[in-house]
Amino acid sequence: MNFTNDSMTALAVRDLTDGLRAVHVWGMLGWQDIKQRYRRSLLGPLWLTLSTAVMVVSLGLVYASIFKMPLEQYFPFLAIGLVVWTLISTSITEGCQVFISSEPVIKQIRLPFSVHACRCLWRNAIILGHNMIIIVAIVVMFQPGVSLGLLLLLIPSLVLIFLSGLWVTLLLGMICARFRDVPQVISSVLQIVFFLTPIIWHPSLLSGRQRVVYWNPLYHYVELIRMPLLGEAPSAHTWIMTVAITVLGWCFTFAFFRRFRGRIAYWV
Repeated sequence: MNFTNDSMTALAVRDLTDGLRAVHVWGMLGWQDIKQRYRRSLLGPLWLTLSTAVMVVSLGLVYASIFKMPLEQYFPFLAIGLVVWTLISTSITEGCQVFISSEPVIKQIRLPFSVHACRCLWRNAIILGHNMIIIVAIVVMFQPGVSLGLLLLLIPSLVLIFLSGLWVTLLLGMICARFRDVPQVISSVLQIVFFLTPIIWHPSLLSGRQRVVYWNPLYHYVELIRMPLLGEAPSAHTWIMTVAITVLGWCFTFAFFRRFRGRIAYWV
């Protein structure tokens, strides 16, 4: 029995390491997904950037007035929040389908299962790169004094976000491959969480009830990117919570992946 457990652990570790090393595979597949999605499109992925920019301007003008916040303060807050939320929510929703949508590849080509999760994250990283045009424009216009030291904090912040995105994609991909109703549940929950997370509204508006915000994990992942670009360092609470979620999430996901990795091909 110990030998079997050791073998399962070794196979799971090998799958993850081989998958991460196969940059040429998931990198090519991710680019191919983008090309296929926007085939014969004039602007390609920039359509997402354009639609996000229109949303930022529209919501910014309306909600800045509703919340009585200066435009120069509200526009950066909203723009960065929407871009980061798009990355997080899209990674979660597409993570639910990561193995289901890869069924033909899984059944025909022997690849590490983690390759498909990396492919999903790389695809969303490309889209984030396009949406960064909005953030750069907003920061240049409204936050020209952001220091280099704060911008360097974006490196560990993005590492934490993508590390968490990888375990979330693997975990939800396995669960949703087995239970096909879960993606619809996740999609509905994300719509609710969006309005409970300070994306279009500022936490200071919840006077006396900010504890609800501070215990929202998605809020802290958004803050990892938003705060440095707004000229402030993320709080210690934000760092502690995101690191703890990343570590605990990986521990649980690895145990789950180790146990059910061999069943993924049958579930899809």
